[in-house]
Parts: sequence; C-alpha cells; structure tokens
Amino acid sequence: MNRWPAKLWVVRHGQSAGNVARDLAHAEARDRIGLTGRDVDVPLSDLGRDQAKALGKWFAQMPSDRRPNVLLVSPYTRALDTAALIRSTGGLAEGDEPLCSDERLREKEFGVLDGLTTSGVANVFPDQAAFRHVLGKFYHRPPGGESWCDVILRLRSLLDTVSLHHADARVLIVAHQVVVLCLRYIIETLDEQTILAIDAEGDVANCGVTEYRFDADSGRSGKLVLDRYNYVVPVADRAVLVTRAPDAAVAARG
Repeated sequence: MNRWPAKLWVVRHGQSAGNVARDLAHAEARDRIGLTGRDVDVPLSDLGRDQAKALGKWFAQMPSDRRPNVLLVSPYTRALDTAALIRSTGGLAEGDEPLCSDERLREKEFGVLDGLTTSGVANVFPDQAAFRHVLGKFYHRPPGGESWCDVILRLRSLLDTVSLHHADARVLIVAHQVVVLCLRYIIETLDEQTILAIDAEGDVANCGVTEYRFDADSGRSGKLVLDRYNYVVPVADRAVLVTRAPDAAVAARG
C-alpha cells in the first residue's frame, strides 16, 4: 500500500528583503545585515513577488488533476506570501485550498549568529567560527540555534505526517533553502558528505523547484524518486530574474 504522495514539490520562497540586505552588507563589508525585527517577519522583495507569481502561473498551466492539491508552508512571512501568490495565480487544483502553516518547515534557527555576515561571525564570535570549522556545518549548533541535524529531526516528523494524511495526493511544500536540502537528505537517504557536496554546488534558487514522483517499482514497496532539483525554468521562462542568494539569517552558512 502506497503511503507517499503521488507527487511532491519542494519550493524555496521567492527573493526576500533579507536576501537583498545580505547582498548589500557583503558588498559593504559589514559584520551585520541591515534588518530590524524578527527573521520570521521578513517579507518578499518586489522581485520575489514576481518570482512567486511566475511559479504559480507555471503550475496553473498544468491540467487540474496534475496540479498540487495539498499545500504545506513555513510560517515565515516570505514563505506564506510565496504560497499565497502561487495560489492566487491559479497554481492549485483547488483555488480556495487553505494554506497549511507548519512550524516544522520554519527556517533553520541561527541563534546568536542570526543576522551576521560570514566575516561578522568571525569578528563577533570567533569561538563559534572555530567550533564550526572543527564540527562542520552539519553538526555545529550555535548558542540558541540549530544544527542541520536538528532541522532534519523535525522534518522527519513532518514527513511522517505527510505519509499519514496525504498518501496519493499532490503535495506542494514552500519553505527555505536548508529545509529543501534537509528534505533531500531524508527522502533520498543521503549521507553528510553527499548533501554537503550538493550544497557546495550552489544556493537553492528563489522559487527553485525540487520535484519527486512516487515510483511503485523502486525499493521494496515503492518510494519517492527525484525528477529534478533546483529547477528554475518556470521563473526564467517568464523573463523574471532568477536569484540564488542565501537568506539573511543564513549568511554564515557557506
């Protein structure tokens, strides 16, 4: 018996004001990114809204019985707004499908390192920079923050919920860069070295699409199989700029 979605799309949110502020901070060689307030409240940029609309129109071109009919989204504003724009442009099989906000899809928490550039971490918290160098980004947990393993733990719980409630559905997840990578780690049964090598190849694009389909002939009882990763054609085809910058809270992720 299949317990997985027939289709699963995992999408990073559109470009945010945090992406823009991070690029400016690096260009000006600042330790801190010029944002105030909580990371959870950082909105989309104008370009990010255009990216989300372009992706929604790509989904809308699919027949209704192939479009997403379940939408799960991070509670962060930039993800919620991306999901809402995908829905409002016809991207869901059922246009009035509510946004299901799930805190397990939230951004990786960086604790005391939140809002620092790479040089800022080295200058303000040299001990944490040293710990991170020794442990590696997969296991390093900054004070008040999370390691990749912590994110993976909560996402394992999320996938249990997906398999319990959304078997055979077409599920769209809208979340964040590290969430996209950690879901790949779980679904494809990857190891630390493999997922970090994928990460090192480049940032997940804003509104980049990672797509899985259920294959009944794979594994012992069928499994989700990766069809494409970081797919940006839906955005580029509509002459919308593709962006790949880390988020403001993830400035020190590299």
